[in-house]
Amino acid sequence: MATAQFNTKDRILNAAETLFATHGFMATSLREVTSKAQVNIAAVNYHFGSKENLINEVFRRRMDDMSANRLARLEQALAQGKNNLEGILDAFISPALALAGSTGTAFIRILARAYVEENVGLREYVSKRYGHVLREFAHALSECLPELSKQELYWRLDFVAGALTYAMADFGLIRRPPGRSEQAHRQEASRHLIAFAIAGLRAP
Repeated sequence: MATAQFNTKDRILNAAETLFATHGFMATSLREVTSKAQVNIAAVNYHFGSKENLINEVFRRRMDDMSANRLARLEQALAQGKNNLEGILDAFISPALALAGSTGTAFIRILARAYVEENVGLREYVSKRYGHVLREFAHALSECLPELSKQELYWRLDFVAGALTYAMADFGLIRRPPGRSEQAHRQEASRHLIAFAIAGLRAP
């Protein structure tokens, strides 16, 4: 019974993720989700209670692991020294690129939609659940870059996050060459993005 419930919940989440990525949050109805997942509306209500909770859960199942991975790697980086700027940025960037590689493009498109759609509830949920992760990194970066004011640091970190989202979506001019694995391509992207971020953060 537990396995059946898990499979039903997973099917709903997979269907919602695909539809939200394609049509957006507002334009996707619960009826479309249930049709794609081949379940009835009662199953959605049972597992999630509302469309808003379903949207939040789509984010949670991807971002919880990424956030935990980021914080674990940040702790490792700080153990090597508080001025380990490259290690701190690697802890922020590499888990996100790994997530992009493991989930394909659907969730990355959802992330992009979260930036542009006026979904106040989702923004509040993400801020409340994951805001502490950004604050941990901001604090670690401030130790490396004491010459930056808090406002200036957050401006620059915001731009780093934007560049990371762009890299996750793989919209850029650089395409994975034939014969190179997805993992190797992500590692190469991470190396270049870290170097770019270091230059931006350390700029006068």
